[in-house]
Amino acid sequence: MNGEFYHIYNRGTDKRNIFSDRDDINRFFQSMKEFNVIEPIGSIYENSFKSQQLGSRASKLELNKKLVNFICYCLNPNHYHFILEQITEKGIEKLLHRIGTGYTKYFNNKNERSGSLFQGKFKAIHINSNEYLLHLSSYVNLNNKVHKLNGQFFKSSMDEYRTENGAIFCKKDIILDQFKSIKKYQEFTENSLSFILKNRAREDIGSLLLE
Repeated sequence: MNGEFYHIYNRGTDKRNIFSDRDDINRFFQSMKEFNVIEPIGSIYENSFKSQQLGSRASKLELNKKLVNFICYCLNPNHYHFILEQITEKGIEKLLHRIGTGYTKYFNNKNERSGSLFQGKFKAIHINSNEYLLHLSSYVNLNNKVHKLNGQFFKSSMDEYRTENGAIFCKKDIILDQFKSIKKYQEFTENSLSFILKNRAREDIGSLLLE
């Protein structure tokens, strides 16, 4: 439903890695940005070879209306989490279909494999309260700590939440406007994640841990 928030997640089939290196993560993130438009852009790979593509393509993406707003995300070796706000009809479904199809084709070509990469269709859980949204943002932004990735490659929106300036991908105001400062939100995320992990057996907390 438009104007509502959803927790979206999926992982590799048979729990396999869907990202084998930093280039894979960057390619997936590129898909998150470029496929998030109402008017289809076609193949990212094919578009990259068109003349004077960088300037014209960037302008078209800026003018093209988005399907969703990204609130938070994390990309881990074998799975991903998004918090999305749907802003166009069936926006989440359209975006995830494009990402899944495009990235699977890229990954299979790169690794000389065939078949499904993801474990079925993506999962979508409606976020039905502000409290749920805030705690889930902590879980997603700090998901690398949940899985103790340490030196492994991953990418999350927490880097963006820590800075006031720089490139902006996520719509952070729905979260950060509820805190006096970025530091206060960081403190909240650490405390929230600690509480979630210590109480993961509770039914209401377990609903956050959708691995």
